[in-house]
Amino acid sequence: MRRLSSITLATLLLCGAAGAAEKEAVRELDPVHVNAMRNPEVRKYKVIVAGLDAFERDRKLAPAAERLLFRVTTRKKDESPEPLAVRLAGDDGFKLPLAIDASGRFTVPRSEAALDAASELELNRKKGVYRTEPEIRTPGLPDNQRRLGDLRLECKVTIAMAKAEIPTFWVLTINTFLMRTDWCGFFGDPDDTRFEGASRHAHFGYRTDRPLARALLVDGNRSALLKVEGRSFNVPIGNHTWSDDAVVELTWAEAATGTAGETPRTAP
Repeated sequence: MRRLSSITLATLLLCGAAGAAEKEAVRELDPVHVNAMRNPEVRKYKVIVAGLDAFERDRKLAPAAERLLFRVTTRKKDESPEPLAVRLAGDDGFKLPLAIDASGRFTVPRSEAALDAASELELNRKKGVYRTEPEIRTPGLPDNQRRLGDLRLECKVTIAMAKAEIPTFWVLTINTFLMRTDWCGFFGDPDDTRFEGASRHAHFGYRTDRPLARALLVDGNRSALLKVEGRSFNVPIGNHTWSDDAVVELTWAEAATGTAGETPRTAP
């Protein structure tokens, strides 16, 4: 039971900020004239700045990644005929359009004016159509490979943004419960036996654009199959017996072959 409770907490701490957003009013993003969605994952500019700070602070995890990207992905079918647009908008008419590429990726600059205007990230879509998440990728890797250090840094950014959004009381409560301020270190920590092995089995989830057949974590001559659920895969990022240079090799469901059932070379 304690194992279940700790894993449940680890899930809730990443979702708490999203629940708070449900009560906020929406803006209209002109000139498209549809309700603007403040994404439940990325909303207030000060939260984004917390992510930018975490990226710089823990940059050593992904030294080749030049910048923090944000990626927009669909939650459900987008029926709007208008091109997808994103901007920062705040008090006194402050507006800062952001360039978004064909893959739904964009960067957010540091801006004192945006902070002073209490800006928020806005999409020209109704709430619930899209989600926005940080993305960190080492250049040169194919789309079906994710470097473990990049994923660890993504977690650091995600957690920093969550901490900036939820009440301080909950941050301190979770720090006390986990007995650590590094929440990412909880996921897969092989030395943490306080929760009857929950840390060892609680893995951090990452989403992909396509359905997955499998995900294989490879580090030199060592490998292990990771749990796959639809378009997501779970990673023991807190298990530091796996190096930052380890790679998750993804096999897309539509391209799955007989090799998808191969046995990993060694167990984790």
